[in-house]
Amino acid sequence: MSVQYPVMVAVAVAACAAMVVGYRWLNRQRGAALAQLGAAPSGRRAWRRHVPPLLFVAALTLLLLGVARPEATVAVPRPSGTVILAFDVSNSMTADDVAPTRLAAAQSAAAGFVRGQPASVDIGVVAFDRGALTTLQPTNRHDEALAAINRLRPAGGTSLGQAILAGLTAIVGRPVGLPDPSGATPSPDLGYHGAATIVVLSDGEDTGGPDALAAATLAADAGVHIHTIGVGTVAGTTIEVDGFQVATALDEGLLTEIAQTTTGTYHRAADGASLDEIYQSITLRITAKPERMELTGAAVGGAVLLLTIGGLLMIGSSGRIV
Repeated sequence: MSVQYPVMVAVAVAACAAMVVGYRWLNRQRGAALAQLGAAPSGRRAWRRHVPPLLFVAALTLLLLGVARPEATVAVPRPSGTVILAFDVSNSMTADDVAPTRLAAAQSAAAGFVRGQPASVDIGVVAFDRGALTTLQPTNRHDEALAAINRLRPAGGTSLGQAILAGLTAIVGRPVGLPDPSGATPSPDLGYHGAATIVVLSDGEDTGGPDALAAATLAADAGVHIHTIGVGTVAGTTIEVDGFQVATALDEGLLTEIAQTTTGTYHRAADGASLDEIYQSITLRITAKPERMELTGAAVGGAVLLLTIGGLLMIGSSGRIV
């Protein structure tokens, strides 16, 4: 703990000492006068008589310490880390089994999630169809994240593997790819990123690309959790693509496996309201940031409490405060 005006600490200590000495002198004078009159109080009553004045002394000392502006460094818990929001922007996300469309519902809920995060959380945005594009590198400028989310437009197929690799690339700051299946190239060392999270929003209809589970294993090795959100309904619906009617439905199997591989969670979002609830349930890393906190209010509050208690005790014992 420290103070902004150290001289006031010396003043408070000197004032406390002076008040104690003065009170003891007055008490001795009073005791001598009572002894001459043969009316010395009993030991128990004499002890109780000292409590209110001592409380007043302590209260005044606290008030003087408050003037010194005491401060303490405390650890304030807060969410932190990096969150990559990976949006499936394939044609199937135009389906309206989640109103108004799967993609629009995902965008709306994600925007609410972004607005609720403190500046200690960096947010990046990935858009994926057959390929994946990082439309925003992780940043604490959340207005840029909102703009990137609003710019998303549907097109193409779906590659969950590309989504995960793009998310890892944004997290580690360099291109990430899968090792050669033959074992000719070793698995890349991505370091450890335990404070990073990838949130994949998709209907789960993977149409090709890198092995999604192999990509999820890379993420797990790097300490990255992947939470998957299935947007759509199992019953599904039909959409029109290039003049053809195409059936589309939520495929939860692969989304669930991806999440389990990284000890993340899978959630089904059948409507916009459930999407909002899912985002609120996503657990981010909690860190403690040292912050300086002024204790003047606490000192004044303590002084007022001691003055109140002392006054009540004096009223109870003598019917008056002085």
